[in-house]
Amino acid sequence: MTPPMTVPSTTAATGNEQLLRSAGGGDERAWAEIVERYRGLVSAVVRSYRLQDADAHDAEQRTWLRLVEHRDSLRDPERLGGWLATTASRECLRMLRESRAVVTDELDAVPDPNRAVEDRVVDADTVSRLWGIVAALPPRGRTIMMELFAEEPRPYAEVARATGIPIGSLGPSRARLVERVRRSFDSGVVVGV
Repeated sequence: MTPPMTVPSTTAATGNEQLLRSAGGGDERAWAEIVERYRGLVSAVVRSYRLQDADAHDAEQRTWLRLVEHRDSLRDPERLGGWLATTASRECLRMLRESRAVVTDELDAVPDPNRAVEDRVVDADTVSRLWGIVAALPPRGRTIMMELFAEEPRPYAEVARATGIPIGSLGPSRARLVERVRRSFDSGVVVGV
């Protein structure tokens, strides 16, 4: 009599490469293990962009979808956390671009009769270029710029907690970021990213 065959379980000791291979073969436990390991990381990256709840949920779901789509082509599966963080960040930026496009379309639908067309085009181009430069900043710098230059800026203490930067360093960080954005805008290229 042969001993019963046992199905290997996916444990915390299982490497990402094996988990991805098993998940690709349809092992639901492997997918569950991957999600369990990295759910907090993906959520934290998405939360740092302060998207609306529905958009944040979509960004997280898109991140996991990208993993399903690219699981076989990851160069270094053991660095899956970094890949997921980068992918989540890109998905958030995509959500921001999409929402900005909707707002821009809505604003363009109601022209201001008191402004010349040329002025509106120049302003729209300026805003678009500035958003592009800010979007290309590293995540922490992008968060600082978005928080401190929002229509209703948050207090330094809240921004310090959100970014992990000591409150006394926010002013100098802000000044460096403003200068970086100014140089990028003036030169027409993204500086230092």
